[in-house]
Order: sequence, then C-alpha cells, then structure tokens
Amino acid sequence: MKIKAVEIFDIECPKRPVWHPVFVRIHTDEGISGVGEAGLAYDLGHSAAAAMIREIADAMLLGWDPLQTERLWSRMLRESFWGLGGGPVIYSAMSAIDTALWDIKGKALGLPVYQLLGGKHNDRLRTYASQLQFDWDREFNRLVEPADYGRAAEKAVAEGYDCVKVDPIMYDSDGVTHFDRTRIFTRPEMKLFRARLQAIRDAVGDDVDIIFECHSLPGATTAIQLGELCEEVGCMYFEEPVNYLNSALHAKVAAAVRVPLAGGERLYNRWGVRPYFEDQSLDVLQPDVGLCGGLTETRKVCDYADIYDIRIQAHVCGGPVATAAALQLESAIPNFLIHEHHTYAIKDWNRELCLQDYQPVNGVFQAPDAPGLGIELNDEVVMRSPRVEVK
Repeated sequence: MKIKAVEIFDIECPKRPVWHPVFVRIHTDEGISGVGEAGLAYDLGHSAAAAMIREIADAMLLGWDPLQTERLWSRMLRESFWGLGGGPVIYSAMSAIDTALWDIKGKALGLPVYQLLGGKHNDRLRTYASQLQFDWDREFNRLVEPADYGRAAEKAVAEGYDCVKVDPIMYDSDGVTHFDRTRIFTRPEMKLFRARLQAIRDAVGDDVDIIFECHSLPGATTAIQLGELCEEVGCMYFEEPVNYLNSALHAKVAAAVRVPLAGGERLYNRWGVRPYFEDQSLDVLQPDVGLCGGLTETRKVCDYADIYDIRIQAHVCGGPVATAAALQLESAIPNFLIHEHHTYAIKDWNRELCLQDYQPVNGVFQAPDAPGLGIELNDEVVMRSPRVEVK
C-alpha cells in the first residue's frame, strides 16, 4: 500500500469566524483513506499548520507505506529540521499526519484504533463539560455575573455530567478579556472569582467535581493566590496555573497549593514533559493528540507518565476528528482519568464537519468501534472551505 494523494482543509466556520479546524485526509492506492486533525483550531496558527502539512506531504508522504508510522514519525522529527526544536506548527502537522495514518492502519486491518494500541482498557470514559465561562448552550455567550456561571453549570449537570470546568479569571467585572494575570490580584478581583466559583458549587452541590482552569494566564504568585480558592471550593484539580516557558514555575506552585495540578496541552513530546515528570509538579497530564505528535507519540507520553503515577486527561479543543482520536487513545491507556468535552463540541458549526457526531450520554463517552478512528469528513460541508491537494 502506498500514499497517492493528500488533502488539507483549513476550515472556515462563518458562524464562528475565529474557529479554524485543520484536517488532513490521506489517500492510498488501495482505496483506503484516513483523516487526522492539527491541534490549532483556535487562536493563531491554523494557516501555518495547513501549510506545514502540505510541505511535509510534498517532501515525505507521496509513495510512502502508510503502515510504517514509527519510521515516518522519526523522519518527520529529524528530517524536517524544526522537529528537533519543537513548537506547535511542526508538531501539529506531524500530529495530523500521524493520526490519519493510524486511521488508515485501522481500516486496513478492520479494527478500531484502540485495538491497535493494546485493546480496550476503559469501556466507559467519564466526561466533563468544559469552559463554562462561555456558557453551556447552543450559542457562545461571554459570562460575567456569578449567577450566570451557576446557571451554566446547572445546564451541564441536567445533561448528566458530574464534572465541569471553568476559567473564572478570563473576564473582569465588565466582561473584558485579560490575557495577562501576572499582577497580584486585588481584593475585589478575588471576591469576583470566588463568587463565580461558589455560584457553581452552590448550583451543583458537593457531589459534582469542579476543575479550575487558568489557561496559563497567571504568574506563580497569582497562581498561588488562586490556589486558595481551589482549596476553598474543593476543586478536582487546578489546570494550567502558570506557563510552560519556565518549568520551575510549576514546581513553585505545586509546593504551595494543596490541590492537584494539571497541564500539558502546550507540551509537544516526551522531551517536553520530562522536567514536569522529574520534579513531579504535574498530577494530571493533558496531552493533545493533535499537538503531541499524533497517536504514535502521545501513547508513549502517556506510558511515560504512568511511571510517575500521573493521570491522563487528553486536551480536546478542536473538531470532531480530534474528539475521535482522543477517545481511541483514552480507551487504551491504563492511566486515563477523564475526557474533556468542550462547549464548542456541542455547537452546530462544529458538529456538522463530520458525518458522525459523537456526543456523550449522561456524561459518559465510549470510543467508536468502527475500523480506524470511526469518523469521516462531511464533504458537503468541508469542501466549502479552502482545500489543497498534493499528489
């Protein structure tokens, strides 16, 4: 079997102009195709990822045996030059390609990908409703008032979720977004954050877990301030309290906060996670299959984490292909903790991108049992967006 053509889609969603999932579909000479997704659907970088996939396709994919995933991954790492330096553009492209090859491999063998990763270790995947600051509804809403946070949580719990995640510091009292939260918080700011968290706790009761998300916006000092709120409300874990540019920051926060720390969506491989494992500053690792090197590398990272008793919650903030890939991985690993279901994943402009629309039932997911990833692009929709074909 040989690769004969590669399609790259840089998706445009008119209903949500800032949302750009990047898909790749790899075709073989035996009529089997596979899909993958780069993990840069949000913020900046989607067009760079699409261009990088095209360059790799031109240089390395055509004529390649798609079943040789390990060998190709090593080529992309070492022959791209940038693979040995890292970063989201090269690794998102590598990830999308690798994931598509696993999809082909599963289809060729007639097996779901989780069987190729060692079989199903987890049948029922506990799932949480993610990013309540954007509401939990059909439309995107910017939440400011504490009462609205409580109502968003109630909507999620009514659908069967027993865990929710929120970033209570993203918006100030006027609804203005803040991307730098390194200044020491004032008492009014802390009062607002506390009120938002408490509104969620009051709405869902003591038996529902709350994850406190920070998007790496705080500094070490302000993260420790927020850690006190995590303890007060009884949060399940404290996510991305600081950035990854200096791994010592996580160690400082971990030493001062008595809540498990989570992170890893901006760490791209085994080498990137190493310092956090060795100083044991992360309790929950959140690798993104679309950024961590695809299924080939992410599985290795998860096994590496298991040495340190670190649990896995794959980061999922993308299109439906990203969801399917994460479900396949999480079904196979022994250190799975919980699955992330982003509020974007329940929006029609995201759900229409693939023929299958996987959604949790009563807060629980199961991996697709169809061969490969179990998902296909919806050509009626994706063909409306910019597409490049390499052959």
